Amino acid sequence: MGKREKKQRHQQRNPHRGASYYAAEQDDDYDYQLSLPSSSYSSDSKPSVPEEEEEEEEEKAEEKEEQEQEDDKNEEHPSKNMPSKFDLYQQSVQSPKGDISYMQKFFLMYVGGRLPLYLQEDFCGTALLSAEWIRSNSRRTAVGLDLDLEALNWCLEKNISRVGADGYSRISLFHGNVLQPLEAKLVNFEPQELISNITLQEGKDGSETCALESTVQVGSTADDKYMKSLPLPPRDIVCAFNYSCCCLHKRAELVLYFKHVLDALSKEGGIFVMDLYGGTSSEHKLRLQRRFANFTYVWEQAEFDVVERKTRISLHFLLQKQQKKLRHAFSYSWRLWSLPEIKDCLEEAGFRSVHFWLREMPDTEEIRTTEGFGEGRDVKYEEVKSFQQQDAWNAYIVGVA
Repeated sequence: MGKREKKQRHQQRNPHRGASYYAAEQDDDYDYQLSLPSSSYSSDSKPSVPEEEEEEEEEKAEEKEEQEQEDDKNEEHPSKNMPSKFDLYQQSVQSPKGDISYMQKFFLMYVGGRLPLYLQEDFCGTALLSAEWIRSNSRRTAVGLDLDLEALNWCLEKNISRVGADGYSRISLFHGNVLQPLEAKLVNFEPQELISNITLQEGKDGSETCALESTVQVGSTADDKYMKSLPLPPRDIVCAFNYSCCCLHKRAELVLYFKHVLDALSKEGGIFVMDLYGGTSSEHKLRLQRRFANFTYVWEQAEFDVVERKTRISLHFLLQKQQKKLRHAFSYSWRLWSLPEIKDCLEEAGFRSVHFWLREMPDTEEIRTTEGFGEGRDVKYEEVKSFQQQDAWNAYIVGVA
C-alpha cells in the first residue's frame, strides 16, 4: 500500500480512540518510564519537520498501530500453547502455603482450643488457597466465593482436580457478591449425577432406549443451589487476600462486608484475615517487574487520587517463549484504605479485637526489577502497635470474633 493510500485511510479512521488505546501505547516498554510534562507536546515547542520525514513518521506510526491491533487480536484469541492468565497469576502473585501458615498461627494465638478445619476464602478467584487448604489436611473443608465464574470454572478443572479423589466433596465454590453472600449460587461439579439422569424413552420403532435428560457441565449453576440453603459448617477462618477489600470503595460497603464475615464465623470463636499494602510508593505512579523463568510479571500503578484515595492497578505478563504480551490481563479500581479505617470498620461490624502484623518491603526506588519473589519474601511479619512509615510495607489484619 502506498503512502498516499495509507494517509487517506488514516484520515478516515475514527479520531476518538478510547483510553484503552493510550494504555496499550504505554505498554510497549516494560521498563519504568517517567511521564513527560504536557508542555513537551505543545504546538509551540514542536520543531518543524520536512514533509518527506513527516510522511515517513506517519507511515511508521501507521505500521505500529496495525501491529498493535494484530497483537490485540492475538490476545483475544490466544494460541493453544499460550499459558492461562490464571496460571501466570498464581505463579507470580500467590503464596498459599505461607498464607495458611500465618492463618493457623493467628487462629491458635487468638482463639485456640482446637485446630481450624473450616475455611472460607472470599474474593477467591481460582481458589488456589482453598485447594491448598483441603490438600494440607484430609479433615479440612473450604468455601470459596467470587464474582468471576470463569475463574471458578478454571479452579474446578485445574486446581481441585490435583487435590485428590475427595477434593470435590470437600470444597464448595459459589458464584456471587461478597456483599450478598447468601444469594451466591453453588458452582456444581457432580459427574455422578449423569447416571441418575438416565431415563427410558420410547424409540421410533417402539423399543425403549436410554437417553440423558440433562448433562452436568464443569462449572454449571443450573441447579440454582444457594449458599443460604446449604448446610455449611460455621467457618473457623474467613480470609480476603490479594488486597481484595480495596475493591470496596465505600465505608458502608466495607462495614457490611465485615458483618457478613462475622455471621459466617463460628460462635465458638473464629478469625478474619485480610491483607493490605501501603507506604509512600503506594500513592504515586509506579511500575515494577518480577522476572520468572519463562515470563515477566509487571505491576502497573496509575496516578493516585488523594481526594478519593483511588488508583487503578493493571497486571501485565511478558511471555518470553511465545514473544507475546498479555497487557491488562487483570485490572482493578482500588480505594487504598488505611489501617485505622480498617480497624474502625471491623470494630463497628462487631469484632472484639483487631491485630496488625506488618513487614517492610524492598524499597521501590532502589529495586524496580527483581528475580522471582526476591529477598522480601523471606522477611517475617511481626505484630505491631505502631509502625513508622516506609517506602513500602505489607500487612496482615486479623479480626477476632
